[in-house]
Amino acid sequence: MGGWRLRKDRKGFTGLEAAIVLIAFVTVAAIFSYVMLGAGFYTAQKGKQSVDTGVKQASSALEMDGQYIYLVAEETGSDGNVSEIFFYVTLTAGGTPVDLNKTVLAIRWKDYYYQIPYNESTSLAPNGTDQHKPWGYFGIVHIDGRQFDNLLEKNEKYKIIINMTAIKDGYGAELPETNDDITIELKPSIGAPLIINKHIPPSLTNLTYI
Repeated sequence: MGGWRLRKDRKGFTGLEAAIVLIAFVTVAAIFSYVMLGAGFYTAQKGKQSVDTGVKQASSALEMDGQYIYLVAEETGSDGNVSEIFFYVTLTAGGTPVDLNKTVLAIRWKDYYYQIPYNESTSLAPNGTDQHKPWGYFGIVHIDGRQFDNLLEKNEKYKIIINMTAIKDGYGAELPETNDDITIELKPSIGAPLIINKHIPPSLTNLTYI
């Protein structure tokens, strides 16, 4: 007598089953790719923003208009001293507008160093004019005399005036004298400061440029 032999069912997937599995794999892969691409785009955008912010912080939007600063002497000659300093600023090429109302002036000479934010109490020139207040520390004046919001934009130029006499009276410092080194920093709210290093000459006239 012959015995019964069991056979395994070796049937493969039908075409429909294979298609369903394939579609599932493709769908999962597409979703994963979309998520990864979205994360990549987001990271790239944040990286670009970080680079742009870093460039703005590291580069200055301010530059001197011309190479000189101007010294007004209280006393002239070889024993002269400086009662006022002024110079002109403009935007660097391609620079973004700078709100000068948010600037801070830092000045160093001898053993003195002061940082003075621009506001109503420190402003030397009220109402956008060149009319001095005797107690003001520094002024920001549009060069054509018009009253502006002190937003330095393309093709504009502003005059920065530092009242050294007011700083002397307000802080008890000595006036800068002949042969002193002087450093001026004009610090905007965003970007690197404009730094000016000058040496006062051995003799001063009523108006000396260096």
